[in-house]
Amino acid sequence: MSGPVTSAAPAGSAADRLQALGLALPELRDNPYYVHHRTVGSSIHISGQLPYQDGLLLGRGVVGRDVDLETARELARHAALNALAAAVQAVGELDRVRIVQMLVFVASTPDFGEQSKVANAASELLIEVLGENGRHARTAIGVAGLPVNSPVEIQMVCTAVQGGPTAV
Repeated sequence: MSGPVTSAAPAGSAADRLQALGLALPELRDNPYYVHHRTVGSSIHISGQLPYQDGLLLGRGVVGRDVDLETARELARHAALNALAAAVQAVGELDRVRIVQMLVFVASTPDFGEQSKVANAASELLIEVLGENGRHARTAIGVAGLPVNSPVEIQMVCTAVQGGPTAV
């Protein structure tokens, strides 16, 4: 995912594109304190997702001190994948997901300044998988700390699109 991102995803379904990347949507574990998504009108609000895989947090620490940029980018991809899984819980299938807004929180040193590069990895994944439906408004924010000492957390607002795969 180091090259430029185009506006169109390759032909086929979003699930096919995800599989071609060697990825699969994870199972999200229930939490007694919050839900992974909440629908209000046509908007689907996705709770902040951390870079968990199979119940394990893939990294801990502060970007720019304990975690390097490339590792943070990979962690952002995993957090985005978890957010996509929550969106699919809400709408039923990947081809119906349209990302409206993404907020990327990066636990980073005050002088890090490359939060947007961390967020780009998540944006690239969404566009590769969803095509134009993956393009979104975005904010990348540096914060002092995140839950369980995670380097990255991603929150999204999505909407459902009608029908299945679109021709690209």
